[in-house]
Amino acid sequence: MSTEGQPESLSGKPASAVAPGKEHDTLAASGPELDKAPGHWLLARMGKRVLRPGGRELTEKLITALKITPADDVVEFAPGLGFTAGLVLLRQPRTYTGVERDESAAAVARRAVAGPARRIIVGDAGQSGLASGCASAVYGEAMLTMQSDTQKAGIVQEAARLLRSGGRYGIHELCLKPDDLTEEMKLEIQRELAQAIRVNARPLTVGEWKALLAGAGMQVKFEATNPMHLLKPARMVADEGILRALKIAFNILRTPAARRRVLHMRAILNRYADNLSAVALVAVKP
Repeated sequence: MSTEGQPESLSGKPASAVAPGKEHDTLAASGPELDKAPGHWLLARMGKRVLRPGGRELTEKLITALKITPADDVVEFAPGLGFTAGLVLLRQPRTYTGVERDESAAAVARRAVAGPARRIIVGDAGQSGLASGCASAVYGEAMLTMQSDTQKAGIVQEAARLLRSGGRYGIHELCLKPDDLTEEMKLEIQRELAQAIRVNARPLTVGEWKALLAGAGMQVKFEATNPMHLLKPARMVADEGILRALKIAFNILRTPAARRRVLHMRAILNRYADNLSAVALVAVKP
C-alpha cells in the first residue's frame, strides 16, 4: 500500500514521516487529522513498522529472489523506515542507494541505513537522476500501486534504465484476483479502498503486473503471492512480534479516531478478501 516515496504500503503520505521510536510523540494528533490521514501513515502513527501488503514473509521472499551479493550495486525506490533496506544490507552489497521523494523522508531513511557505500538521495522514482546502468539490482515495495498507469510505466522504465544487462528488478505490490476480474469489480474495489485509506489505490492483477514489467523489456523470472492480511492479528504478530503488536493494538484502542479508521479499513479488506492479495515479482533485464 504506499505512494511513490512512502515506505511500507498503501498510503499517500510517507509512513516514514514517523521516525522509529517516536510513535508516542504523534498519538496526540487531533481526531480530524487522523480521519483524513492516509491509512498507512495512520498505522505508522500507531507504531506499525511493516506495512507492505504481503508482510515480512513476502518481503523476505522478494529479497531472496533478488539474489543480492557483495558484488551488487543496489537501488531502492522509497526505502521509507528502512526495514527492507536492513535485510538487503545484511547481504553486504557493494553499494546501496535509496531514492526518497522529499528531504523529510530521506532523513529518516538515512538514519536507518547509515554506513559506508550507503546513501539516500532525494528524487522521483520515475526520474531519479542516477546514471544509466548504475545498478545490478533495483527494487521497490508498495509504491507502484498508488500511481496512475502512466506513472507506473514511467517508474518501471526508470528501473530498466538504471539496470545493467542481466540486472534484476523486484516489486512487492497489492494485486487483484483473479486475472479475469471484471472491470466493474476492479473499479468498485478501487473506490472502496480509496474511501477507506484516503488514497487512490490502483492495484493490478498479477497478469497486468507482469505485463507492465514486460512492457519495459524485462523478463519475469520469479513470482510469489501472499494474502492481504495486513490487519489480521496473526500477520501483525508475525510482522511486528508479540510485544509490539500488543503496543499497536493498545495505541489503536486508546485513540478513538484511529480505532474508527482501522475498523473501516479492516472491514473493506475483509469484504474483498477473495479479490485482494499481494504479489512479489522479480524480472531480469536482458
